[in-house]
Amino acid sequence: MSKREGETWRALGLMSGTSLDGIDVAVIETDGERVLRRGFSATYPYSDSFRDKLRAGLAEAAGLRDRTARPGRLKLLEQYLTELHAEAVGNYLDDHEISPQSVDLVGFHGQTVLHRPEAQLTVQLGDGPLLAQRLGLPVIYDLRAADVAAGGQGAPLAPAYHRALAADIPERPLAVLNLGGVANVTWIGRDGTLIAFDTGPASAMIDDWVKTKLDKPFDADGALAAQGTVHDCIVAAWLRHPYFAERPPKSLDRNAFDARLVASLSPEDGAATLTAFSAAAIAAALPHLPEPPTLWVAAGGGRRNATLMRMISERVGASVRPAEAFDIDGDGVEAEAWAFLAVRARLGLPITFPGTTGVAEAMTGGVLADGKAANGR
Repeated sequence: MSKREGETWRALGLMSGTSLDGIDVAVIETDGERVLRRGFSATYPYSDSFRDKLRAGLAEAAGLRDRTARPGRLKLLEQYLTELHAEAVGNYLDDHEISPQSVDLVGFHGQTVLHRPEAQLTVQLGDGPLLAQRLGLPVIYDLRAADVAAGGQGAPLAPAYHRALAADIPERPLAVLNLGGVANVTWIGRDGTLIAFDTGPASAMIDDWVKTKLDKPFDADGALAAQGTVHDCIVAAWLRHPYFAERPPKSLDRNAFDARLVASLSPEDGAATLTAFSAAAIAAALPHLPEPPTLWVAAGGGRRNATLMRMISERVGASVRPAEAFDIDGDGVEAEAWAFLAVRARLGLPITFPGTTGVAEAMTGGVLADGKAANGR
C-alpha cells in the first residue's frame, strides 16, 4: 500500500472500549484531516456468557504490572475476543456489501481491561497481528501505548475526530460528550483549540449495578433510575474524590470509584444515585474549561438514557442534544474515530496533543500489523 497524505483512504474502525456491550464497526473515507464520507455503523453484541467472562477478566487484569502479560484466562480471552472482531468484520462487510479489497486499513481498539496512566500502564485486549491475519488486511492497533509511554494519559483519543466531525456545527465553544462506559468530553474552542479529558463514569457503574441487582445488561431508557430517589450524600461523597480537582488532561480507569456506597440501596435508588453521579461528574468538568460550552453534543450508548440526558442538562445548564440531531451517528462515532486515527497514524500525523492527553508535544502512535501475507495485497 503506497497511499500518501492528501489521498483518500477507506478505513474500517473497530471499537469495544471500556463498555461490555459488544463490538462497534464503522467505515469512513478520509484523507486524515477531513471526513469525506461516512458509511453505516453496526454493533455486534457480546453474549451474556462472554460478558461474564470479560468481567472476570477485568478483575484478573487489576493485578497486572506488565502491559504485555496475559496471565490466566486473559490469554484465551484475548484470542477469543480477536476472533469475535474478525467475525464482526466479516459480517459487517457482508451485510453492507463491501468488498474486503476496497478497505485500505483497519483501526482496532480492543477491550480495555486496565488503564493506569499514572503508572504508565494501559492494557487493551486484542491481538493485532492475529486480526490482520484473519482479515487479510493491514491493521493499526495499540494506539494508546505510545502516548502513555511518553507521559500522556493515553485518553481520550477521539478529540481529533470530534473536531473534524463537528466542522459544520457553528456553535462555539462546543462540547462533544461521549457517554460510553466512561464519559469523556472534547471542548472545541472558537479557534479550534482542543481540550479533552475523562469526566467520570457514564454507563459502566449503572450497567454493573443493573446486572448485579436485576441481571439485566443496562437500564433501558433510564426507566429504573427514573423510579428512584437520588441519595445526594453519596453523590457528594464520590465527588470528593481527588480526581475531580485535578487539572486536565486526565483519564480514568473503568473501576475508579467504589460502588459499595450504594450497596444497601434499592435497585431504583441505586440506579438513580449512580445516574446522578455520572451527570454530576460531567458538570464537574466545567471549572476546568476556558468557557462554558454553548451546546453539548452527546454520542455513545448513554445518550439513549433519557434520565441521564435530563440530569446532565440540568447540571450543566445548557442544551444537551443527541448526535443524531446533527446528522452524526451516535453509535458509530467511536468506531469511526478509530478508523480516522488509524489513517492518521499510518501517515505519521499526530493523534494525541498536549491539550487532550497532557503529552509534552503532539505525537502519533499505533502499531502496524500487515495483512499482505494473508491475502496477497
